[in-house]
Amino acid sequence: MNVMHRRLCRSDRWAERMHGQVLPWALEGLDLGGDVLEIGPGYGVTTRWLVERTGPLTAVEVDPRLATDLDRQMAGRVDVHTGDGARLPFRDASFDVVVCFTVLHHVPSVAQQDRVFAEAARVLRPGGVFAGSDSVRSLRFRLLHVGDTMVVVDPATMPDRLRDAGFSEASADAGERSFRFRAGR
Repeated sequence: MNVMHRRLCRSDRWAERMHGQVLPWALEGLDLGGDVLEIGPGYGVTTRWLVERTGPLTAVEVDPRLATDLDRQMAGRVDVHTGDGARLPFRDASFDVVVCFTVLHHVPSVAQQDRVFAEAARVLRPGGVFAGSDSVRSLRFRLLHVGDTMVVVDPATMPDRLRDAGFSEASADAGERSFRFRAGR
């Protein structure tokens, strides 16, 4: 991520938007009481919100430095792992819920995004749910990602991609600046 992007993702303004708008909208009506896995927590803005609302929370972050910082920040309240969402280090059927927020566009290819979806399906228990959100394409979004990896997910294709990854049902709704998705196993 470029300097401007890193600054935004650590900011109070970003936390307020995620905590006050995006997370409640993306997870509306979802039972978070079981074992929850967060893919790509980054600086931990979403993790701080989740840890107060979930059962046991596990996070997997590809950046070793961010994973170490998050582990320190969460002080044993979250089981933090360094790893790739396209190759999750967990057994099949380990979680009741898998979530990810504003991370899919950082996955370097559509094929690798599809592997993230397949891995989410693999580690979910029967009846489990994969849910989250990501940003929709805009000029502002593009400018924020100058020099970054940015593979935007088209919300219109998301349900079919999720079903192809092994989910039995899937949906996606676009909002003003982001979209939410949900898929069941």
